[in-house]
Amino acid sequence: MRPAPSPERAKEPITPKATDRPAPSAAPGETDSARRVTAFLRSLLLLRRSVLLKLAAWSAAESAQTFLGGYCVARALDDGFLRSAPSTGLLWLAGAAVAILLGAPVVRGVFAQLPHLTEPLRDQLVQGSVVRALRTATATGEGGGDATAVSRLTSQTEIARDSFAGLVLATRSFVFVAVGALVGLLSLAPQFLLVVLPPLVLGLALFTASLRPMARAQHRYLDADEAVGRRAGITRTALRDTVACGAQEATAAQNRRAVEEAAAAQRALARWASVRTFSVATAGQLPVLLLLATAPWLLRQGVTAGAVVGALTYVLQSLLPALHTLMTVLGAAGARLFVVLDRLTQPLPPVPTPAPPPAPAAVPPGPRRTGRAAAALELRHVRAAYGPGARPVLDALDLTVEEGEHIAVVGPSGIGKSTLLNIAAGMLTPDHGDVRLFGRDVAACPPSELPSLRVLIPQEAYVFTGTLRDNLRYLRPDADRAAVDRTVDALALAPLVDQVGGLDRTLTPDALSLGERQRIALGRAHLSPAPLLLLDEATCHLDPVAEATAERALSARPGTLVVVAHRLSSALRADRILVLDGTLARYGTHDELLARSALYRDLVGHWSRVRE
Repeated sequence: MRPAPSPERAKEPITPKATDRPAPSAAPGETDSARRVTAFLRSLLLLRRSVLLKLAAWSAAESAQTFLGGYCVARALDDGFLRSAPSTGLLWLAGAAVAILLGAPVVRGVFAQLPHLTEPLRDQLVQGSVVRALRTATATGEGGGDATAVSRLTSQTEIARDSFAGLVLATRSFVFVAVGALVGLLSLAPQFLLVVLPPLVLGLALFTASLRPMARAQHRYLDADEAVGRRAGITRTALRDTVACGAQEATAAQNRRAVEEAAAAQRALARWASVRTFSVATAGQLPVLLLLATAPWLLRQGVTAGAVVGALTYVLQSLLPALHTLMTVLGAAGARLFVVLDRLTQPLPPVPTPAPPPAPAAVPPGPRRTGRAAAALELRHVRAAYGPGARPVLDALDLTVEEGEHIAVVGPSGIGKSTLLNIAAGMLTPDHGDVRLFGRDVAACPPSELPSLRVLIPQEAYVFTGTLRDNLRYLRPDADRAAVDRTVDALALAPLVDQVGGLDRTLTPDALSLGERQRIALGRAHLSPAPLLLLDEATCHLDPVAEATAERALSARPGTLVVVAHRLSSALRADRILVLDGTLARYGTHDELLARSALYRDLVGHWSRVRE
């Protein structure tokens, strides 16, 4: 527990931390973010040029459909209905209808290509988020990690994928619809471009100029929203200390500032949304008003009535919907995409360099026996319980395991055997006492260094989707073929290798039995460079012959072996045996424990009956 702050300190004005309030974005930072996001998207698109070409081919058909829509309406009026030739007019309208119907295959073709752009984006972001979380966790000296990893892997990657898909669809549609509409306007009468283009370009320019401020506003709003969440968590966690120290007013002031900043950020976002609405009106609706206002002038210039109606069709049925969709997507999804990609594409933390296994002569100073190397594992007065007030499962335990020893840990179920191994591995912190690996205090070792000292293999073995060779080399990626072959021979894994189709065949973890998974995990431990192996019932799903083969191979490798035994044969293979009975731990050879420990005699009798 953290000590409560003194009343005097609690009542002092509290200045929000940098993480509690969003800092204003600096121009150089914005430039770096824009360049990083742009480079990320550019590299993604360049690697998928074939997909972009297929999208362009389908979209070209959409341009033709747009062109035919307005042109057929103009011809239907000028060549048909206005000349008292309804059959001709109906034929032209039938052509427009056919163009609309042919749009269905175009939409299908576009959506068929879209996943080839969006899924690789999501995969890259997920991979980067996983790498970031793992590097952050292994580089943190206090066992912490990336608190935003879950959000990055779930909601943020999905936001990025959906926003990117919407952006691709909207941009593609507007570009090709605009090409078809402008070509159609030019074919009807060049004067239409003088009326339609200026407000269209003005609205687009205004909207483009507002994109960066809107992205800043979106970024500010997300930061402020996260700050409110952090303040709520801090207030909830420290509520008792806050009340005890009389710091309610100071805490409320901090929370009020966070909420006010979030409200201000949301108002700024709303102001830029109004600019977007004005841009849509300028680029999409002003051309309609201008076409109607200039209709008399256009007619005097020789433009036909059918052409005017065709121009209105282009603007109302094609340009305006595509423009509205583009600006809506860019203003909302585009801003979200930029903010999320800015967060997810930040430079990754450096790869932590694991420390090599410490040689006995290089062990840092600490409590050591005179004239002897430090023991592989030392526990001094270790006490551990499953919860506050619970009876300890380990109480004042002293244990010394010398280098090169093979130790078996036995005892009834739930007595603390797994707890002991997790404490020895540094996965759990004891309530009291010291734990040392090769003379080094486990509590002071950074998490990134522990894998170089010990390997813990649990009962439920983990196998990932990858080749069998990669699974075996998981703890020693630089192992050469000869080292892998030696491990396969030592643990008699050749039948398993043949069964899965070879060392370089990709495994399907769900298709493996529990015993096969354990054999792969044991091979991984055998190949590991760590000098201490901790097996927590890691052979419980193996038959006695396979268990004996694995334990002999692991005991023969250089280093120390500690095994939680569940068979008499496993205990007999050990140099010494530790018996845990909840109140008193006994440590010795098989014969010594038969004479000194009633619990061990009971366990031996139980194992013998099971074996019979």
